[in-house]
Amino acid sequence: MDQETGIISEKAVLARKPVHRPESHEAGPSSPRFAELPGDEPAPNPALVAPAQHHQPPPYSGPSSSATDSRRQLVPKGPQYYPGLPLLDYRQYLPPMFELSSDSTTITSKATYLSENVKALSSLLRTLATVPPKPQILIHGSRGRRVDFNVRLNLMSLLVPDNPDDRMDYLRCVTGGEMAYRGGNEPSLKPELGAGEDGLEAWVTRFIKDQSSVKTFTLERVVANLDHNWLEGQIRSLIAAVNYKGVVTVQFPVTHARVTIQNPDKVNKFFTSVATLFTGKAKYEVVKAVWPFANARNGDRGRKCIVQSEKTWWEEWKDPIRYAIIQKRQGWITNEDKLECIMESKGKGESLVDWGPEEHY
Repeated sequence: MDQETGIISEKAVLARKPVHRPESHEAGPSSPRFAELPGDEPAPNPALVAPAQHHQPPPYSGPSSSATDSRRQLVPKGPQYYPGLPLLDYRQYLPPMFELSSDSTTITSKATYLSENVKALSSLLRTLATVPPKPQILIHGSRGRRVDFNVRLNLMSLLVPDNPDDRMDYLRCVTGGEMAYRGGNEPSLKPELGAGEDGLEAWVTRFIKDQSSVKTFTLERVVANLDHNWLEGQIRSLIAAVNYKGVVTVQFPVTHARVTIQNPDKVNKFFTSVATLFTGKAKYEVVKAVWPFANARNGDRGRKCIVQSEKTWWEEWKDPIRYAIIQKRQGWITNEDKLECIMESKGKGESLVDWGPEEHY
């Protein structure tokens, strides 16, 4: 009994002593020399304990998962803009579940939901209408089988102003008395929309409800009020001035101009092709995204161009075009050519061009 009383008294004395808590430089639970002491033994004297060694942190191996997650949250989810290019959401030129044609004119999707959901298709078409087509100028010169020059220029920047508030693009549906593919194999004036029907949603609804085995709905992006004839005349005069006697072709192709939705193949592509031969294809080409170069035709009073007029554009690009042609280029004419003409006067001092022997003419 006396022995038990002594043990209790000793524990009471230890409990009244201050608890020793190791400093930051002393050993902690992760230290290999640290060991828990039994509750009935006194704490060791700190003076007798060897000073803790400072361990260097482990070499860097990579960011933690939390750091990686925080960085991912900083990536913008909206459209990415590129300095020097028009302010556009370039993701809309090839959205998921679409394929681009080999000539870059059409993107096509056979996604099932787009042929079954009016709201989904209408919303998608409105979004894809917010980016313009890519109008170009193609200048080709040849003598027989020999191609002397074949150059292209991109005119897309002339459709997109620096200030988004100055844009004039709009969505347009066919009206009464206008020939168009309205669900048949050939252009027609019928059927027409009823009174009070919204244009885009009404046509999309008809497309969704159409029971044809093969059906397509197409959005076309078009350029309005660009004077092709005036530009072609300037180009031909410039080529004649360098004494070129070959055959000259000036064209104005437009790429990224069509968005086509087709119902999925019921069996496979071959079956769809055969079915189209016998039953035809129900085509809906009733909606256009109009991208004006100007608000009126060239020569009309009060005409306002989105970026610049054809004449202003020609004054900026006639020297680069001339230089590329006398260099017999095969490819694009870009801003780099314009810089060389401005900064180095390229092509301005060259008046005679050797186009080769006469027998090639």
